[in-house]
Amino acid sequence: MKLILAKPRGFCAGVERAIKCVERALELYGAPVYVLNDIVHNEHVVNELREKGAVFVKKLEDVPPNSHLLFSAHGVSPARWEDAKARDLEVVDATCPLVAKVHNEARRFADKDFTIILIGEPGHDETIGTMGWAPEHIKRVFTLEEVEALEVPDENKVAFVTQTTLSVDDCTRVIEALKKRFPSITGPRSADICYATQNRQAAVNALSPDVDLVLVVGDRASANSTRLAEICRAKGIPAYLISSADMVDEAWLEGVESILLTSGASAPERLVQGVIDFFKQRGPCDVEETAIIEEDVHFKLPAVIA
Repeated sequence: MKLILAKPRGFCAGVERAIKCVERALELYGAPVYVLNDIVHNEHVVNELREKGAVFVKKLEDVPPNSHLLFSAHGVSPARWEDAKARDLEVVDATCPLVAKVHNEARRFADKDFTIILIGEPGHDETIGTMGWAPEHIKRVFTLEEVEALEVPDENKVAFVTQTTLSVDDCTRVIEALKKRFPSITGPRSADICYATQNRQAAVNALSPDVDLVLVVGDRASANSTRLAEICRAKGIPAYLISSADMVDEAWLEGVESILLTSGASAPERLVQGVIDFFKQRGPCDVEETAIIEEDVHFKLPAVIA
């Protein structure tokens, strides 16, 4: 078996920062510290932090007054900040800086009384948070059909922003459809899709044509991980999203001689190594890492815990 490791893969700077925020808060304040929603979309990461003393909640009502609270990497609406203030909570904001950039764009367009079209998944934590920054101005779309159904009060005052973890190709198609529907539409100066999402998709696009099978290590709740598998399947290449080596099905491997292995931006590298170990134990295995893009991005911790 030939196993090709895609590089870059795994943790992005925003995920690393969010996890460090929880760990640092536990160091400074002791357990428990509370986290609204999953700090990142990976069950293994969440469980590890839970064992260290983090308490994950879905509602602020579940956080005792005067506690320490972290907002996840996906960001929240201003209403959550007001709720936290009302409960006298000490907030550590682990929102990814690239998500915060989208929030700022939404506010900027709303201040100019634009209708904002958010390209994003329904129900995703990041989408919900972004919509909360301009609730009177923002409309969400995800498909070309939804673009066609859009109605806006002034077609000359329309702007778009995007969720940071979308498929680059799919998002480009939706943006093109928006520009066709609203020729005067404006958008951010630079793409909202984050560098890590773009780089992991670029690596998969470059390397997947040369293999028989693609395995993506990541959580089903992780949008960027799901995209990586979808991109391959759209090219006719068998691809599976797995949370760990335990999910590898022998039936997938029949007649397979080469595999591309990658991981989403919230998947720990130890899970990738677990898949490598699985194949090494299974039989002769040639492991080769191939770098498409080198990454060197790091984000500072919030000042309150730095």
